[in-house]
Amino acid sequence: MISTPLISPQRDRFDLPRDTCYLNAAYMGPMPKSAIAAGQDSYARKGQPWRYQVQADFFDAPEELRARAARLFGATANDIALVPAASYGLATAARNLAPDAKSEILVLAEQFPSNVYVWRDLAAEQGAHVRTVSRSDNQSWTEAMLAAISPATSIVACPQVHWADGGALDLAAISDAARRQGAALVLDLTQSLGVMPFDLAAIQPDFAVAASYKWLLGPYAMGFLYVAPHHQSGEPLEQNWIVRDRAEDFARLVDYADAHAPGARRFDMGERSNFQLVPAASASLSAMLDWGTDALAATLGQANRQLADRLAPLGLRGTTPNRAPHYLSLSLPDGAPADLTARLAAQDIYVSQRGDRMRITPHVYNDEADFQRFASVLETLL
Repeated sequence: MISTPLISPQRDRFDLPRDTCYLNAAYMGPMPKSAIAAGQDSYARKGQPWRYQVQADFFDAPEELRARAARLFGATANDIALVPAASYGLATAARNLAPDAKSEILVLAEQFPSNVYVWRDLAAEQGAHVRTVSRSDNQSWTEAMLAAISPATSIVACPQVHWADGGALDLAAISDAARRQGAALVLDLTQSLGVMPFDLAAIQPDFAVAASYKWLLGPYAMGFLYVAPHHQSGEPLEQNWIVRDRAEDFARLVDYADAHAPGARRFDMGERSNFQLVPAASASLSAMLDWGTDALAATLGQANRQLADRLAPLGLRGTTPNRAPHYLSLSLPDGAPADLTARLAAQDIYVSQRGDRMRITPHVYNDEADFQRFASVLETLL
């Protein structure tokens, strides 16, 4: 068996001071220097708007970003819409799905709010019901979801990785079970796309969305929506001009066109050419693609295994069944300070706390010096 080569620490590609130990990619990922430079240049150009070119800036740059995002999904550029947030993509999915009255929309317990509120509204409109799927301590999220899918299920709305405890879901198995019941599958991949393998052909979601500002190391207010081909003639949230046929001809924009640009482009957000964010997001995705999803998954998985072993003697243990390799969610020991994350931040060490768990999520900018310092300071605080 050929092992995946690991990625050496990439700290020099980020603006991270040596004394800063940032282990919080699941909260917000820092942009690489290349993306910062692209964003700064784009802001400078906005000071001289006469420099913008219609084809290059309004159309070619977003298409380059779309193509890069498509590679992460394993899709074609035609399948991807540019959106400002995961919530926008999920709202697009909801607009194009019509659950039967009295049917069930399945969500996970303590799922991220954006992937819950939208389904509550849709259920109220259609007379359906949102069913929250919980798991027992020794049960995986996959097992819990498979047990919940039934003939009453109309939509399964879930992530690939639970944002709080890091539990991974077998999306291929869930998709197979949902399809057998005629249910739609809508995914929030914000906590997994790019750093965990995603098999589009095996999973076949109806819609899948990911925000760029976490693991994809991109800017805020930028995201990517996969739309399955059989939904690509659906209804967008907006009726904006740039997604219409012949929008490239600025002299004839008032020759209103009923036809849309091909594929999922009709679902693009308004002002999708976003001259400040698109270049930065594109540079971030370029770095992610250069590293590769398999290599990132292997590298982060090894780092977290070693870190878990290092922290276990301090009473921090992982209890989540089927934890995603790039996620480390550890139960805090009895007597741990209630303000532990604040005390760590005071020493320039950054992690998150979700309930009684510490969420530790490194990325390629972290190195052995970070892990040693984190373990040493944590031992002192506990």
